[in-house]
This record gives sequence, C-alpha cells and structure tokens, in this order.
Amino acid sequence: MSKRLILVTGGARAGKSGFALRLAQGLSLPAEPGSTPVLFVATAEAGDAEMEERIREHRSSRPAEWSTLEEPIHLSEAVSTALSEPGTRDAGVVVVDCLNLWVSNMLLAGQDSERAAIEEGVLDSARRLLECYQQGTASFVLVSNEVGLGLVPSHPLGRHFRDLLGKVNQLVAAEADEVYLLVAGLPLELKALSGQVVDPDADDC
Repeated sequence: MSKRLILVTGGARAGKSGFALRLAQGLSLPAEPGSTPVLFVATAEAGDAEMEERIREHRSSRPAEWSTLEEPIHLSEAVSTALSEPGTRDAGVVVVDCLNLWVSNMLLAGQDSERAAIEEGVLDSARRLLECYQQGTASFVLVSNEVGLGLVPSHPLGRHFRDLLGKVNQLVAAEADEVYLLVAGLPLELKALSGQVVDPDADDC
C-alpha cells in the first residue's frame, strides 16, 4: 500500500478526530514486535481541568498499541525524531491532532515578535512537516479546524490566528492526496470534487 497524505478539516465537534482515527486504523498494518503501527501526535496542552478531561477522553479512544507523542510547538522536529527512534520509526501512519492548536501555541509563544516573522516561522514549520512526510514511508493524517466560515474575530490576535491557520490549511491541502471536510460527523472528500488547487500565497480576503 502506498503512503497517503490526508487532511481532515471541519468545525468544532464535527467528528474530525474520530474520523481521523478510523482512517489511521484502515491505513495501518500489523506492527513488528516492539514497534507501533500508528504514531499519534497530540498538540494540545492541559491548561485547565476541562482540557485535561478532553485529553483523557481522546487518549482512551485510541488503541493501546499506538504510541503517543505530545508536542505543542516543535512539531516537525518532534515527528522527525520519533520516526528515527526504535519503537516508532516503523510506524506506518502518523496522526497529528491538531494543526489548529499547534498554530495557536506557536502564535502565543511568539506574540511579542513581528507579525511577519511569526507567520513565516509557522509556515516554514508547516513546510518542514510536509517534507518529513515526503522523505519517509509513513502515511500522514493531519487534523485541523476550518475557521473561515464564522464571524470575523473582534480581536486582532484572533484575526491573525484565523488568517494564519487558513494559510496553513491551504498549504497542506495543496499537497494532500485527500482532503475531507467533516460536517455533523459526515465526511465530504473535497479533493475529488475540486478541479483546481488554490495558491496559499495568493492575496484574498
């Protein structure tokens, strides 16, 4: 089976994580003893009790034989390192859940920097993650929120986050073999319906 790059997007509580897990299970093959079939990369940080509970729920929904890597900021470096280490280097599938929390973490960590520098840093990191996929043998399933369907955020930081995540989503979607939009738990495969790829560097609203 050839490797696949898959983007799963949609609104909050649309069923993205569950769908990504099902995709990973379908793509994964039985692992050799001492290794894992799937490397699950979590970008969330437990900032409060509610988030801790959400993380516990997500963790309990994953098969016990999967490996979990928690990395809120240095995503491409952490995935690259894990795929070179015993136990996880033979993983046939990498799931990243999710890109939106990762972008948020990077934005907050660098909010004292110039906007252009933050943006270039995030996009460069996203490109390195895609290079990690291209250079390896594992399929990647990347989960991200679609944030462009609601109201324009009232706070500048919120607008910056929306714009930046939109660019990351477009960058990943342009390279992906499949892009699924989840609505009320139902997946719609967008790549098959689209006859063109949007340039993530193009000027738009």
